[in-house]
Amino acid sequence: MSALLDEQRGLLEQLVNPQRVRRAGRTFWCGQWAGQEVVLVLSKVGKVAAATTTTVLIEAFDVKRVVFTGVAGGVGAGVKVGDVVVAEAFIQHDLNSAPLFPRYEIPLYGRATLDCDPALSAALLAATHLGLAGVGDHFHRSLLLEAPVVHRGLIASGDQFVCDPSAAALMRADLQAAGHEPLAVEMEGAAVAQVCHDYGVPFAAMRTISDRADAQAHLDFSAFVTQVASPYALAVLGQFIKHQ
Repeated sequence: MSALLDEQRGLLEQLVNPQRVRRAGRTFWCGQWAGQEVVLVLSKVGKVAAATTTTVLIEAFDVKRVVFTGVAGGVGAGVKVGDVVVAEAFIQHDLNSAPLFPRYEIPLYGRATLDCDPALSAALLAATHLGLAGVGDHFHRSLLLEAPVVHRGLIASGDQFVCDPSAAALMRADLQAAGHEPLAVEMEGAAVAQVCHDYGVPFAAMRTISDRADAQAHLDFSAFVTQVASPYALAVLGQFIKHQ
């Protein structure tokens, strides 16, 4: 699953005997990739759209595992443009049901963060290292100032495109004050994590850092996704599928 078409470019071509299914206003592509039965879909942008898509994947297509790829803004120390973050857990940075529940806590869940599946995430992390070893040097030399680094940790989700430095700093400071240290910020992952948690379906996610969630976040976004994030996802998922 990805939010935008450019984030998934090249993946459809990997499917053998692809079949197109329309449901809930989305196009699902079913086929085989390296001997695995796979469904590709664009969730659209935001938590509600991501939750809807994940629910349909599980209910209508009976998927057994969910993997999300895409881009994110880097907010953690040392997380730079071109790096990749493999999620360990997700939190909703815009969730606040106080005073009924503590800030960030998901009402009636008794927790603020939802963990990704350890085994699936470990497999995705290993695939990320293998995939970037094959393509990272090319992008380092032609597009990026430094070679990409793979991080693993917490990702924050919210229905905001964070592109203001002061807003990003405040969000991070508030999360840190509550004991959470986010590495990246995006708009879908926490919703996917919650739906997968509810259904007991393993979930893993990787995000390529396209910006530092600042005033430059909108500049050349499409070019970055097309030239860096999409090839990264293709290389990583190719390794991931191969080793399942």
